[in-house]
Amino acid sequence: MKTKSIADLTPFCRAYLITALWSSVDDNGDPLDDRFDLSDLSPECLASAVADCAAFEADNAETIANAIATGKVISGPDFGPNDRAGHDFWLTRNGHGCGFWDGDWPEPYGQMLTDAAHVWGAVDLYVGDDEKVHGG
Repeated sequence: MKTKSIADLTPFCRAYLITALWSSVDDNGDPLDDRFDLSDLSPECLASAVADCAAFEADNAETIANAIATGKVISGPDFGPNDRAGHDFWLTRNGHGCGFWDGDWPEPYGQMLTDAAHVWGAVDLYVGDDEKVHGG
């Protein structure tokens, strides 16, 4: 699946990438989303994120749907429950202080999604000499 532009992103992947930018910092410790938005992602970074999100979402579609069906997935003003899955995929795979496991996803689904996200390992974003955001 090739994403031609950020307009083609699924809500899951869009939330994943928005979370990636605000939770990542540059060499000065400043959040990337202070200077960059989704249009600043390198083509390789975008393609990698799209592939990871599509695979994770497909592999865990039933678990995500079952969790949401309980009506107990806690989402905030920025993301609905489906988008929240993309948000929490980024946070959990990168070992942030919150994610699928922090109580916003009902059990046993939170633990199932946590375990699934940990398999993916961490991703580090960085700003290249081209002033594009890279990583993947």
